[in-house]
Amino acid sequence: MKQIIAIIPPHRLDEVESALHRLDHFPGFTLLRTHGHPRGMGPRHEFSETWHPDGISQAVLLVFCADNQAEEIAETVLASAHTGNRHDGLIAISEVASVVRIRNGQRDDAAV
Repeated sequence: MKQIIAIIPPHRLDEVESALHRLDHFPGFTLLRTHGHPRGMGPRHEFSETWHPDGISQAVLLVFCADNQAEEIAETVLASAHTGNRHDGLIAISEVASVVRIRNGQRDDAAV
């Protein structure tokens, strides 16, 4: 099992969501709306073009999927979220020991 965390700008969410739903057997995702701070260095954040004291708006997608789906899902997010501009986002893929669907007790691949 894999967990994919994708942090993307909210204005790319519709495109990413549409692309993901076009995949065969897409397991779905959970959406979190949040704020984050871009990478910076020191108190003046020299690497960032602008400093936002309250952070910038971001959308975080959480996806649990079978091992063999992770790369396709990550590539789909990458292709549909990419603009080439700063703050395009980040995708992380990690191993998950187990997943249990609360509604019916299904586990792992059957749960997603």
